[in-house]
Formats: sequence, structure tokens, C-alpha cells
Amino acid sequence: MELSDELRQLYQEVILDHHRAPRNYGTLEPHTHQAEGYNPLCGDQIELFLRVNDAGIIEDARFTGQGCAISRASASLMTEALKGKSIEEAHTIFERFHHAVTSDPTAPIDADRLGKLVVLLGVREFPTRIKCATLPWHTLEQALAGGGTTTTE
Repeated sequence: MELSDELRQLYQEVILDHHRAPRNYGTLEPHTHQAEGYNPLCGDQIELFLRVNDAGIIEDARFTGQGCAISRASASLMTEALKGKSIEEAHTIFERFHHAVTSDPTAPIDADRLGKLVVLLGVREFPTRIKCATLPWHTLEQALAGGGTTTTE
């Protein structure tokens, strides 16, 4: 999927909106899962908090941290996408998203399956920014694996 001018414009607008007013920003108490992520290349840092119920459903997701517009927007969009999903669904969304943003910019992508996350596909045209977009997602995988810290290196 090559980005049209219209999608590029949308990409920029959504990224800036989620950077300026990130959704689900802040700590979460109580939480059941937590992890930290760090991108040493550009200094992006994120701490992710999840509340998962006994049925394995993500009831709430929040993040804190600092970083570039892409990293913050990705975390904001990710937390929106996770709420109400099972842990299995969260892993599937991670895999789908990670494959999409790390694939060749000309490779076809099923945009419908990505939903709102499709706006982050613009990073495929800027390989140095892929780590910014994927940091929150790797932090999600770390949190679901038991916590700790992950890096993009």
C-alpha cells in the first residue's frame, strides 16, 4: 500500500493530535501488568500499565513517558486499540501492526484489519522512525510476558 497524498495528510494530522493530546496518558492503579520501554537511539521512553481481568480481557491501558510525536501517538493509538481485547487478541494486533510497519512500503496491507492504526503506516517510508512507532508495542509484549524493561536495540 503506497501512501496517497490524502493518507499522508491524515497520517500527519493524527500523529500530531495524539502527540499533543495523548489518549490514556497517566499511571494506572491498580494494574496487573507493567513494563518499561526505551529507545536509546532517540531517547523515547515509555511505561505501560495494563489492567487485565480474570477472564484475560484488558480492561484498561495507560502509559506515561516522553518521546517524539510518533512514539507518543503510537502509544496513544495502541492503548485505545487494546481496551476490551483479550490477551490473545492483543498479541494478534501486535503481530499485525508490527508486520505492517516493518514491511516494504510498496507491499500490500489489509488496511481494514488495522483500523485506526493504519495512520502509522507512514513510518514505513522513514525506516529510522519505525523503532519510534514500535516501541510501545514491544513494551506491550514485555508487559504481557511478565514485565521488565525492553529496548529497541
